[in-house]
Formats: sequence, structure tokens, C-alpha cells
Amino acid sequence: MKKLTMILAVLSLAGCAVSVGSNNKAKETANSSDVEWLNPPGTDTTNRPYSTAVRVENMLYLSGALGIVPGTRALAEGGIQGETRQTLENISASLEMFGSSMERVVKCTVYLADIEEWGAMNEVYMTFFPNKPARSAVGNIGLGLDARIEIECMAVID
Repeated sequence: MKKLTMILAVLSLAGCAVSVGSNNKAKETANSSDVEWLNPPGTDTTNRPYSTAVRVENMLYLSGALGIVPGTRALAEGGIQGETRQTLENISASLEMFGSSMERVVKCTVYLADIEEWGAMNEVYMTFFPNKPARSAVGNIGLGLDARIEIECMAVID
């Protein structure tokens, strides 16, 4: 809900009228540009305070992703490198599901539980991007599920 509120506030500041329907979709009425809140098919969003992605015109904004092995709540093995690899594989799958790809990522933010793992993370990170997106990276005190890394991305879609 916080991200929804932030997006609605930004659209409001831009002078756009926004209406939110019960189907988790909002339409910007001033410029007839769509804003869509996206989740994988079959996702129960009842108790989730966020969407997997939000599409605004030709931009896709992904929520932060962890290195969770699909179909489980377990983090990938292998420390920072294993979690980084799994995180980026999860991001790649989300991008493809919503109409983009790793080649179209323009910005990432990387959150590290330990900034000392920067170099080891970069070794894996660099192998996933044929184009080098803009990036910010910060050290944190803690991440959800005691993860070593969380990454959020923005990408262009057709």
C-alpha cells in the first residue's frame, strides 16, 4: 500500500487524475496512460502490501527481489554469490513474465546485508547484464528472511 500511495502521490503532483479500481489496476486519466499493478498469475495478494511490478507507460518497476529458490521460502545456498545468482534469475523471470528482459534493465538498486561482500556480489552481477544499467548499492543492517542481498530494477518494455 505504501508503494501504491507513493505512486499515486507522484501522479497527483504531476497533475494527473488517477482512479483505482478493485482489480488492482489504476488508469491515469489526464494523458490516458496506463498504470498497472502486476503480480504473477495465481498470486494471492490479499495479505501482500506490494505488487511484484508496476507498469507505467513503457517502464516496468520491479519490487525488490531476494535469492529465494522458486516454489520455496528458502534462500539459495552458496552465500552472497549463490543468493545474487538466484536473485538475478528471479528478476529475469519476472521481467520476461511482464514483457521485458535483462537487456532492457536501465537501473538497479542493490541492498547488501554486508557491504564487505560487494566484490563477490559484483562477480556474479556482471554476468547477468549485457548492457550495464545505472546502479546504486547500499549496505543495510538487515534484509527480509535474513537474506544477504535484495535487488530492485527498472526496465523498458515494448
